[in-house]
Amino acid sequence: MEVTTRLTWNEEKSLQKLLGNVSLSLLYKSSVHGFSIGDLLQRCSHQGPTVTIIHSQSNIFGVFMLEHYPKSCEDSEEPKLSFCFLFPKGNNTTEIPTFFFNRPPIITDEELSFYFCASESFNLSTRSKQLYINSSIHEKFQVNSRHKYSECEVFRVEGINNPGNIQRIKEVTQHRKNLLTDLRTYKPIADLVPEIRILLLGPIGSGKSSFLNSVKSVFQGHVTHQAITGSDITGITEQFRIYSIKDREYGTSLPFTFCDSMGLAEKEGVGLCVDDIPHILKGCVPDRYQERIHCVVYVFDINSINEISSKMVSKFKRIQKEVLNYGIAHVALLTKVNNCSEVLQENLLNMNRSTTYQSQIVNVNKMLGIPLPNILVVGNYASEWELDPLKDVLILSTLRQMLRATDDSLEDLPLEKTDEITRTLQLCM
Repeated sequence: MEVTTRLTWNEEKSLQKLLGNVSLSLLYKSSVHGFSIGDLLQRCSHQGPTVTIIHSQSNIFGVFMLEHYPKSCEDSEEPKLSFCFLFPKGNNTTEIPTFFFNRPPIITDEELSFYFCASESFNLSTRSKQLYINSSIHEKFQVNSRHKYSECEVFRVEGINNPGNIQRIKEVTQHRKNLLTDLRTYKPIADLVPEIRILLLGPIGSGKSSFLNSVKSVFQGHVTHQAITGSDITGITEQFRIYSIKDREYGTSLPFTFCDSMGLAEKEGVGLCVDDIPHILKGCVPDRYQERIHCVVYVFDINSINEISSKMVSKFKRIQKEVLNYGIAHVALLTKVNNCSEVLQENLLNMNRSTTYQSQIVNVNKMLGIPLPNILVVGNYASEWELDPLKDVLILSTLRQMLRATDDSLEDLPLEKTDEITRTLQLCM
């Protein structure tokens, strides 16, 4: 009889993605092969990298080990890399918290223990079927310190071509966390405005609505499609729509909103009218948009930017002239990147200027005169079902750069412009 895992299909796919799109082979299931440490070692020792899954009533815990399980309790070796993680029951979020160990596991006849420094951090007792986690982990995971478990499974992890991939997971996860913290604590500079309003402008099908959905997805913890996206030919957004960004973890709205506009088209009378741009920038669109814009994002499909027509370039230059006239921050966003890993430098802090998309970036720089640091590249969530931490880093990095450019613009405004903003705020109250 074939032994199958208790993980759901979505949980197994999320686990594979967490470990770098690997394959998993079930080696051991306690309810079938026995609950003792000896039973576990008999089936799992010297099988290469493994991931151990512990099913409790309310949570699913896991431990990844790059080194193999030893043959016996005495046969242990120096750690290469190991960490524990938490799947919320039902996998209703794709944000998987992790905690890294830095000591080899200690295995006895009845217990499996993992350590961080000299402190026992994660202990599995097979006799009592109890899992114990220390304060550092249970505070980070926001779960109790003791759990009765009903099942323990061990998978062989196949397809780790480079152990550095796992270290990369650690770095990406931490950088994603840092970016989320920066954006959750962001406040507009000098308290000139209560929130930043970002206008998305671009050709039909350029990815404006998809980028908005992508930002919302990261803060919701799952892929969402609130702003309906259109095809490359027609587009969907037929009016101005305002979208706030709500942080699901804390239940608060963040101090920046997006205005998703109609797409620009070459043919006159189709799509957004360029003559309406000054009214939009000043916040004079009745019913739909009555607040001043603080940042304009020119959105382009990175795969077609080099073939953009002279008519479309002319429209963007007219818009750019109005934006500059009002002293509004502006950046360019190139969407639909296929490989996010080649866009960011190894340290995740800056864009890789040797990227294969360099010609498109230079083209936008020449076309609109936007400084290279403000020409951003991103991969949107379009057909995906689950979030990707590396794609999240790219999305969050571009959003942070938009806000930084806006702050720079607000800080450099002459006194008469800041007075104008203040008067606008008073009229809107």
